Amino acid sequence: QVHLVESGGGLVQAGGSLRLSCAASGRTFNSYGMGWFRQAPGKEREFVASINWSGSSTKYADSVKGRFTISRDNAKNTVYLQMNRVQPEDTAVYYCAADPPSGLRVAVPSARETSYEYWGQGTQVTVSS
Repeated sequence: QVHLVESGGGLVQAGGSLRLSCAASGRTFNSYGMGWFRQAPGKEREFVASINWSGSSTKYADSVKGRFTISRDNAKNTVYLQMNRVQPEDTAVYYCAADPPSGLRVAVPSARETSYEYWGQGTQVTVSS
């Protein structure tokens, strides 16, 4: 069982930066793949970024590639999403999610929602123009 709590959301101007954090409980955090997803008003939830167990492999949605960076600190049981050059279309509730390994560890980060078993409650990010 993994409990996830996001923080760091808020209001930011277009072109600015924001860093989201996701704190995880559980001793097996360092074997999980982790992902960030977002849901804008009236839209379906979509993939943003994901990272494998060690941080050596990452994956990004085309819409955020080059602007957002996902990272993790296994010693702190925390995954981060650094958001740079944000745009109004980045406005959404951002969710952290955990992908449990079928083997020892998650080596390849997933972009599929169905891979993720545990979800946080979300944090609101609003980008003003």
